[in-house]
Amino acid sequence: MDNPKNTSPFQGVFFDLDGTLADTAPDLVAAANLMLTKRLLEPKPYLELRPLASAGARGLIGGAFGIDPSHPDFVSLRDEFFHNYEQALHVHSRLFDGVDQLLNRLDAAKMPWGIITNKSKRFTNPLTELMGLSQRAISTVSGDTTSNSKPHPEPILHAANLAKIEPQYGLYVGDDIRDIIAGKAAGMKTVAASYGYCGCAEPPHEWGADYLINNPLDLLKIVFPLAS
Repeated sequence: MDNPKNTSPFQGVFFDLDGTLADTAPDLVAAANLMLTKRLLEPKPYLELRPLASAGARGLIGGAFGIDPSHPDFVSLRDEFFHNYEQALHVHSRLFDGVDQLLNRLDAAKMPWGIITNKSKRFTNPLTELMGLSQRAISTVSGDTTSNSKPHPEPILHAANLAKIEPQYGLYVGDDIRDIIAGKAAGMKTVAASYGYCGCAEPPHEWGADYLINNPLDLLKIVFPLAS
């Protein structure tokens, strides 16, 4: 039997995209490695770059070329990375195992859910449409939707406002410490997704999240704690 919404202490659930709802690292890493092979350099091992996927271009360019945004070549490399990714952003990307079942359960319970990502709309909009997410989400907030991106709370607050949900009754799930910082600053309960990329130095259990999950379906016990 489907869980009724009234068994939940929450009015809405919000998710980070890369590393939380979707495993997009294969296509992100491919975009970075294409830059290396075009320069006749050895591509980086997938498992070396995968944890950097949540940091987007900054993380992947840093991993591939060993530079940060202060480097004079960073902007041109970033633009090249964006071009590569835009041309092939849904080749090997897929929802994590259990995510579709999780979202189906939320939908059946009429529990609104949304997406809050630092990915720019240029990539978020086509990707979420191709993955069948944008058609179902109550709100989708990208890194350039608001003036500030995570870890600032503004994207979280904006998503809650679009969903007509008070932040204190929302739950935010992410695989990076920035997600937890942003969610807590917005007044939401937070969930660290340890199955994601988790590319920062601190392990997920040290991020200060209210909850920790090891797979997407673990979230159902948090959203519907009274369900039998």
